[in-house]
Amino acid sequence: MSAPSAIGESRSYPAQLFTLVGRSGRQLIRSPTAPHRAEATRRLRGQALWLLAVGAVLVVALMFGFDATEIGLMPPRGAPGAWPARAITDFGKDSYVLMTLAAVLIVMALAFPLLGGASRHRLLRITGHVEYLFFAVALPVFSTEIIKYIVGRGRPFVGGRANPFNFAPFAGTEAYFSFPSAHAVTAFALALGVASIWPRWRIPMFIYAVAIAASRLMLLAHHPSDVVGGAVLGFVGALAMRNWFAAREIGFAIDENGKIVPR
Repeated sequence: MSAPSAIGESRSYPAQLFTLVGRSGRQLIRSPTAPHRAEATRRLRGQALWLLAVGAVLVVALMFGFDATEIGLMPPRGAPGAWPARAITDFGKDSYVLMTLAAVLIVMALAFPLLGGASRHRLLRITGHVEYLFFAVALPVFSTEIIKYIVGRGRPFVGGRANPFNFAPFAGTEAYFSFPSAHAVTAFALALGVASIWPRWRIPMFIYAVAIAASRLMLLAHHPSDVVGGAVLGFVGALAMRNWFAAREIGFAIDENGKIVPR
């Protein structure tokens, strides 16, 4: 909720709150205003096409060359040795991540009318960044649910044996929601989002994302190609939302070369 701080501090608390929410919504859907946005869009297209092309090659290669082998390398389901994976995997669950970010946004919105001056400006800047993180995760997660339904890939051992080519398109059941991994989508989208805002956190965040992806493999919830596909979709979704926010001058700016930088 990154609306301008021109919301009158003398107005009542509810009036300021409703004005903030309304202006924030309008900012998100308004026409782009940032200079050099065309250059940024060109960079986005190049990055997205490269990621999707490389990701597609890796997914196909893994499906044919490694998915079935990897299943045999993992501990049996419920094995005591898999406890680290069980301990960390929910940190990449889309609903938990989105609910946490939504809760932070609500707290910030509620705090906004209570602040003034420089504190209000700082809160607006941070809120714009958190707002970006929410949508950077939400967009690819929503897209993933559609892809899962269409593809209908069976999870490891669905059908009684390790079969990376077990598909039931449009089945719409959890057993056939393997591709892509929503945990990987969430973790890699969040990692890229945080790294875009706070570059010094990029290494810890990508370690987090890789750990979440590995946990899905250890728990036999996904094939390797599922988590690679999820990582690519998470990256592309976060890049697309970063471009959307930067084009509207929310949380990001675009330099003369079309590079997006945090504000």
